[in-house]
Amino acid sequence: QVQLVESGGGLVQPGESLRLSCAPSGGLKETYAIAWFRQAPGKEREVIGCSNRDGITEYPNSLKGRFFISRDNGENMVYLQIYGLNPEDTAVYYCALRGGVCARTPTAYPEWGPGTQVTVSS
Repeated sequence: QVQLVESGGGLVQPGESLRLSCAPSGGLKETYAIAWFRQAPGKEREVIGCSNRDGITEYPNSLKGRFFISRDNGENMVYLQIYGLNPEDTAVYYCALRGGVCARTPTAYPEWGPGTQVTVSS
């Protein structure tokens, strides 16, 4: 079983940027698809994007332009860079792992990190 740990969350002001990190235990295998999700209070968990084993990153159209996922197999890390944060981005951000290709539904991912809180407020 792979354990995931997110880090990098915190309190930021509107307009600022943030980089979140996800570290899988045992290393980042090339066969892993790593996705980032977020869940705001009272809302369903929402997919942000996914990096598959070929390094291709996929985003829902509604989130393109401010969210960028990068993957460093050598450093065993997957990152989520967020630009232009606004209060609507306040949520718990999760990384999740599955073998093979990316998927958009949370239930497709068997492994999850505990999440990191991002709060955007002035």
